[in-house]
Amino acid sequence: MKTSLRLLGLILPLCLVALVLPAWAEDKVGPDDKDVKEVRDKALDYLKKKQGKDGGWSTKFFGPGVTGVVVAAMSRNGVKSDDASMKKALDYLTSKVQKDGGIHDNKMVNYMTSVSVMALSEANEKGKFDAILKDATAFLKKLQNEGEKDDVLYGGVGYGEKDKRADLSNTHLFVEALLKAGVSKDDPAVQRALKFVSRCQNYADKEGNDQEWAKKSKEDDEGGFTYRPDPKDEKYSNGDGGLRSAGGMTYAGLKTFLYAGVGKKDPRVQRALKWISKHYTLDENPGLGQAGLYYYYHTFAKAMDALGESTFRDAAGKDHDWRRELFDALKKRQKADGSWVNGNDKAFGERDPNLATAFALLSLSYTKAKK
Repeated sequence: MKTSLRLLGLILPLCLVALVLPAWAEDKVGPDDKDVKEVRDKALDYLKKKQGKDGGWSTKFFGPGVTGVVVAAMSRNGVKSDDASMKKALDYLTSKVQKDGGIHDNKMVNYMTSVSVMALSEANEKGKFDAILKDATAFLKKLQNEGEKDDVLYGGVGYGEKDKRADLSNTHLFVEALLKAGVSKDDPAVQRALKFVSRCQNYADKEGNDQEWAKKSKEDDEGGFTYRPDPKDEKYSNGDGGLRSAGGMTYAGLKTFLYAGVGKKDPRVQRALKWISKHYTLDENPGLGQAGLYYYYHTFAKAMDALGESTFRDAAGKDHDWRRELFDALKKRQKADGSWVNGNDKAFGERDPNLATAFALLSLSYTKAKK
């Protein structure tokens, strides 16, 4: 009898704890919803105040480019298409639809059309933009390098100058735009793009990266991705005829594989994850420092979300609640007026607070844990 009472005395407090604590308490990941709302609302308020009379953001230089990122970010953060600011932005984007089906200002046509397609796909309530999206995806496909499979540019896309250059940044946006608009993962354009993306990975492999420069990769770069598969690219050169890997590009490559249906056990995915485990950070864009930091955050967020894991274990064996860590990184960098800006950036355009804020807000939308 005494033994039973003693056991009851041990069990009862545990039962009371179970009643007090919610069932998910021990497993909760990600930031608190109230904290996210505070950061989100400040950012949305900032962007709405900075919207131009034409309905867009930073349109003088970027055309519909920044506006596309803003609209996607606002949509993913709960702003509906009947919101006054959103309606003006959508009217602006659709006003940029060209006869060729693209959504652009006759410059950076792939980038502008791709981000616009993603934006309109997010806001496509009741199929309102179906016809525009169909024409835009047809336009995008015409920009892709086809030709011979042995050509390093095969499957890639640049800013729009077909057969002259191609890079991973434009190609991953191209693939995401096609998939967002409903193009099948098995579509030839998507499959061609995967060939180019594979050739941007730092690992020599006949089935993946068959380029000579990949054989000159340094150990620290193996598995990561570079901007474009051109050993003459001085910005990414490793000094020995190979190319350096960078964080934003590695997450872009991983995201593209996962979005396009490449399995987690695929060697290319596993190599990317190994590189990420050794370079996991939210303090900088690995390989580029502070350059393109908010671009990095958005590829990080999308890739991690696509991976589908609540935590990520780095090479040292530490588990990271990546959603919470991403939120913390964004929150501490947010300005008092709700914006973000990257004064250390030139190449990525993040000195423009509208663009930096759009990328940050888009990244924020992925910090909510999936139920």
